[in-house]
Amino acid sequence: MTRFTLNGAEIALDLPDHATLLQALRGPLGLSSPRFGCGAEQCGSCMVLLDGTPAYACALGLDAVAGRKVVTVEGLGSATAPHPLQAAFLAEQAGQCGYCLSGMLISAAALLAANPDPDEEAIRAALEPHLCRCGSHNRIIRAIRRAAQEMAQ
Repeated sequence: MTRFTLNGAEIALDLPDHATLLQALRGPLGLSSPRFGCGAEQCGSCMVLLDGTPAYACALGLDAVAGRKVVTVEGLGSATAPHPLQAAFLAEQAGQCGYCLSGMLISAAALLAANPDPDEEAIRAALEPHLCRCGSHNRIIRAIRRAAQEMAQ
């Protein structure tokens, strides 16, 4: 039995030893924001916050999160009360296909928690682990800057 906190709620799961966090999130826990992309910690689509730090859920054993705090995009905000990043990504139309956006939102949330006023270089560095082929990078950077400004007010 693995116990951890997910988006503020206490969770207890009894899954096989080889289960990954991503399998647990998308399977029995029914979350859709962390996605399976490569399975090798190379694309960032599975990113979650683990004790406030971005982590790849695709290769992270479920046992590694025992006693820890996990946050997914579902835990950042809701449809009625979105996180400033979620609102800014919508306002800037920062995604096209959207496959990478959950991971980017997670990394951006960690960045803004550590650095409330990042410059473009810091934003690009935080997004470096994410693969995106849509060509919306400039809008993503604008959205993160916009969210930082909103959060500063």
